[in-house]
Amino acid sequence: MKVVSHLISWLFLPLFMPVYGLLLAMYVPSEQDYFFNEESIYYLPQAAKLAILYMFFIFSILAPALSFLILHRRKIITTIDMENQRERNIPMFIMLAYCLVLYLLFVFKAQDGVLPKYIYALPLAGVLVTGSYTYINRWIKISLHAGGAGIFTGFLMAYASQQAEHQFWVLPAAVLLSAAIISARLFLGKHRPIEVYTGWGIATAITFLVNFYYPI
Repeated sequence: MKVVSHLISWLFLPLFMPVYGLLLAMYVPSEQDYFFNEESIYYLPQAAKLAILYMFFIFSILAPALSFLILHRRKIITTIDMENQRERNIPMFIMLAYCLVLYLLFVFKAQDGVLPKYIYALPLAGVLVTGSYTYINRWIKISLHAGGAGIFTGFLMAYASQQAEHQFWVLPAAVLLSAAIISARLFLGKHRPIEVYTGWGIATAITFLVNFYYPI
């Protein structure tokens, strides 16, 4: 179980989860709901999909990961997975900054709703989730892994709820994956129950609301 828990923790790092959510939205068939007037990400041209994934990879995974390595080499953080609660503020601020840059790039480079609203809303949700975590970190070591799972789940919930047709298995799979991530963090003793459940709940709620209500 320890090996499996470590594997889950590394495969589903918080930095990866927005990209996993986008991959499901892009490549699992769905149909536009004309009542909500929401476009299906599934029908974006392949070139647009790759460009979006490239942007998210740079600003959600590569840039933060390199920044954390630099912080670790300079001994600003003692471990890459940021186990020390007091060391988390700078890395979380860095994540917030990259999410904000990604959001602004989409807003200014793809203006007037050229892309489905979820492409803009997902990095904005990252800004709000990370900002709330930075504040809450003053009291509890809120779980970033659970937060990543919450962003993944909240995004897919909002997206699926505004599509006329969507594969049923996606949402139960997102919840089961979240449960596996939370269980892994608890089994490894990295967090208390309140830290993982609060992390998942806040991230899911914020991401769902931002993606559902983001103006067209």
